[in-house]
Amino acid sequence: MHHFKSFSKVVALILALGLSACVTTMEGGNPATDPNTAVETYIQLGLGYLRTGNRDAARLNFSKALEIDKRSAGAHDGLALLYQLEAMNDLAESHFKRAIRYDRNFARARNNYGSFLYDAGRYKEAFTQFELASQNLNYNRRPIALVNLGRTALMLDDLGRAESALKHALTLDPSQDRAMIELAEIYFNQENYAEAKRYLDMYGKTTRHSARSLWLGIRLERIFGNRDQEASYALALKNLHPYSQEYLQYRQAFSQ
Repeated sequence: MHHFKSFSKVVALILALGLSACVTTMEGGNPATDPNTAVETYIQLGLGYLRTGNRDAARLNFSKALEIDKRSAGAHDGLALLYQLEAMNDLAESHFKRAIRYDRNFARARNNYGSFLYDAGRYKEAFTQFELASQNLNYNRRPIALVNLGRTALMLDDLGRAESALKHALTLDPSQDRAMIELAEIYFNQENYAEAKRYLDMYGKTTRHSARSLWLGIRLERIFGNRDQEASYALALKNLHPYSQEYLQYRQAFSQ
């Protein structure tokens, strides 16, 4: 099950990267003759192929980029994602480390490597990578790095750092629903139920409720005595996520 979750995370990450991985038109089957342009074209092609599930073509393009520039951080990052997808974790980590060694300011590689480390349960190391990625003001996925930093801080029992990172993520991008649900859980556990409900309501307006958010909503509405809303959350949990761990918890806690 853990491997499947990690696989899904890698696929989601590749899909997100693919939003900027446009395929460049080539003449005569080759990128432009400028070496830097050629390397970047091969990397973007590799990410595009990775996004569509064509691993062999992705591998070929990343390798072509490295033939031109063996120190290409982007190509090493791409190969790391490919090997992570193939559960070849030693190779993946080797290429993540090379990407960072060749470009210490490469925030995308640090965020990707942090996710790799997080999935491996290496939270202190992941925290370092996410922190460095989130400090890069030019990184276009900085809010996501901050959410990752906050989630990792939670695993390290650093609630103060988690809260500040998650709030910072929302300041930069108010649509970061993962930050909302994490903050709602933090405040619920601190018995700050009003703040927990505020962030849960924000979450519900931003995205479709998950099993996690519905279970949290049930407990919050019970505390506030809103039986109608509690019943609404419970019905949604039963109908949408009948085989979830959250529904089992609900059944065990509240069902008669």
